[in-house]
Parts: sequence; C-alpha cells; structure tokens
Amino acid sequence: MHTADFVDWFRQAAPYIHAFRGRTFVIALGGEVVREGKFATLTHDINLLTSLGVRLVVVHGARPQIDARMAERGLVPEYHKGVRLTDLSTLECVIQAAGHVRVEIESWLSMGLANSPMANADIRVSAGNFITAQPMGVVDGIDLQYTGQVRKVDTTAINYRLDDGELVLLSTIGYSPTGEVFNITLEDVATSAAIALKADKLLFLFGHDGVIDREGQLLTELTAHEAQTFMDANPDANEDIRLYLPCAIRAVRQGVARAHLITHHVDGSLLMELFTRDGIGTMISREPLEALRQATIDDVGGMLALIEPLEEAGVLVKRGREQLEREISRYAVLEHDSKIIGCVALQPFASSGMAELACLVVDPDYRDEDRGAQLLRHIEQQARSMGLRQLFALTTRTSHWFVERGFAQATVDELPIEKKHLYNYQRRSKVFIKPL
Repeated sequence: MHTADFVDWFRQAAPYIHAFRGRTFVIALGGEVVREGKFATLTHDINLLTSLGVRLVVVHGARPQIDARMAERGLVPEYHKGVRLTDLSTLECVIQAAGHVRVEIESWLSMGLANSPMANADIRVSAGNFITAQPMGVVDGIDLQYTGQVRKVDTTAINYRLDDGELVLLSTIGYSPTGEVFNITLEDVATSAAIALKADKLLFLFGHDGVIDREGQLLTELTAHEAQTFMDANPDANEDIRLYLPCAIRAVRQGVARAHLITHHVDGSLLMELFTRDGIGTMISREPLEALRQATIDDVGGMLALIEPLEEAGVLVKRGREQLEREISRYAVLEHDSKIIGCVALQPFASSGMAELACLVVDPDYRDEDRGAQLLRHIEQQARSMGLRQLFALTTRTSHWFVERGFAQATVDELPIEKKHLYNYQRRSKVFIKPL
C-alpha cells in the first residue's frame, strides 16, 4: 500500500477504533479455519482487536477434526437436518477433537515472537464450563442422544474474565447440571452467547463471500426483515447461508447490534469488515443503518467535516461552529451507521411564503445513490407542512442539479426582501426557485 493510501485508510479507521473500544464481539469460526492453517494469520487480527480494547469471545467448531477422528475409528458420521447425531462413540471423538482444536488455538494466541505482529502480545485465554446444555432429544422420531442445545450461558463468569482483560474461548461442548457432556452446534453456541452477553457484534467466519443475490451481487447490508425475505425467496441458497443467516437474524432481533457473515478465505477479512466503510461481507442489523433526522448539537462535528472542504473550495459560504450550533434547529442530517453523511438546512421566510434550502451537502463516498435528492424531498415536505409555497436556493456550482429537480432560474429581485438585503454580489450566486 502506498504511504498516502495507508495514512488515509488509518484516518478513516479512527471512528471505528473509537467506537469499538470496550465493546463485546463474538467471533465464530469453524474447525476448517484451524485445519487449513488460517488461524495463524487470524491470530494477528485478534491480537490487534484486543490491543484496541475490544472484549473478545471466540467460539470454535471442530467438524472436520471430528470427522477425521471418526474415520480413524471406522465410524460413519450421521446427520439429521444438518445436525450431527452423537452417540457415545461419536461423543468421545467430539471431546478429543474439540480439546485438540482448543489447545492449538491457545498455542497460537500465546505467541509473542519478536519482529512479528504478535510481538509483545499478552493475550490471556480463558476457557471453561461456561455453557450449560440440555439434550436436543428426539427429532422427527430420531433420538439425537448426546447432541445438545444451549440451555444457559454463564454471562457473569464470562464478563468477569472479559473485564479482567482476558479473551474467552468457547468450544461446542456443553455440560448438564447432572454432569453429562453434550455436543452442540457452533452456530447455537455463538448465537446464544452473543444474545446472552448483549454483544455489539456477532461475526461468523465461513466459506463464502456473504449473501449473494440471484444476479451474483454481494449484499453488503441487510435488515433482519430483508434477510428473512431473502431466505424465504431463496430456498436453494447454499448450505452455509441456510445455516448461518437465520442465526444472524435471530441474534439482531434479540438485541445483538450487528451480525456479520464474512469469508475466511481472504487474509484480513475480519479487519476489512470491521474497519472499512463497505466491508467485505454481509452485515445484518435489526433496523436500517441509514436514517434522516433532525440535527442535534452533538452532530456539529460531523457536519463540519462535511462542510469545511466545500467552504475552502468556495462552493459554500463559510459557517463557523458557533453559527452551526446557534442554528442547529434548522438542520437535518443523514446518518449511516452512526456517521453523518449528509446535511441540509431550511430557513423559512413566512411573510413571503418562501423558504431557503441551504447547506445541502453529501459525503463524496455516498453520492452514487442520489442522497441529495432524499435530503431535498425532506426539506420540501417540511416547507409544505409550514404552509410555504416556494423553495429557493442560491448556488455557484450546482445549477444543473437544481434544474434537473424542478427548480427554475430566477432573479435576485424575486427573493424575499430579508434575503435580498443579505445577497452577496461578490459571490454572484445564481438564484433558483421551485413551486411547492
């Protein structure tokens, strides 16, 4: 990466770094990540997250390792609706494989090699009987025996260790109050833990890019409703999507802020998903990430970040922080995942039946979906609700944009008398008016 690109990326990552500090993330990864040697590089990313103050719970599976141990003993895996049927012999393989994978993960997390991303790393790993399980029982007439499901997550014990700066490692094994051991699915443990801990993120690392539509396009953002609609309309979706997407939907509907489906085939995919605007996989949220709302005093910093470059370029009239704070009630902001990406102001002139549309700005990275028109519609609706008949705007650079949206060029004399007296003849802004 070019030095300038790195600096720009690092600066763009700053809001995420600030937002993630002290947050709880649950990361779920299948046993294939360890088997294929990919956990070595994933360790570097986990180390980075812990160094930034993220509270991490890592849930690991062991399906390929279990299958390998069963093959060594001449046992044939049996499944019902994607869930392993666990008899006593299979359970022994489950315990052995899960223990082996856990030790291998702990060994990678314990590294502190000089001249490597793990230099001076001090990741303390805590593993234990945090999951209370119960038998899944008989399903469709088939006794799943030692296959279980999560009954309870010991959040008190987990939070105690997270508060102490430890990384909590969960296996897909649970224990009953009577001392029985049960084999639980990765997705059940991860989803149940994320919900119980009220986690900020649940991240599934799996073998696909994310949710892909019928045109082959990656769907980077979905609400829980949109994700469920996709599931209903695509019963032939690949097995991983049918397995993990319902878990993501369940998680966000029960209080997890975000769920992510990310490929484990791309080195650094976890960081790309977390610290870039578009991410690399699919993110699921309960409600839409984008909202148009009334601005508050807390939005001024984000608004200035949008406005100041255009002021320096002479596109907008200069406004100081004090003026913005004083006039904040006139502004609306467009927010995407807690970031201000657009703003606009409405200044009514009731005596003339007109209103001014001012300071219409959209972040350059978000202009491709015509969010400016969305802000314009909001202002038009607001002006109509005030009983105003016309909307006007002054511009030096964006005449065509206004014309394309129903404005007609006018003269300074057609402005409200109060605005006419304030007109800056040095800027020579063009006047455009639109009937409402």
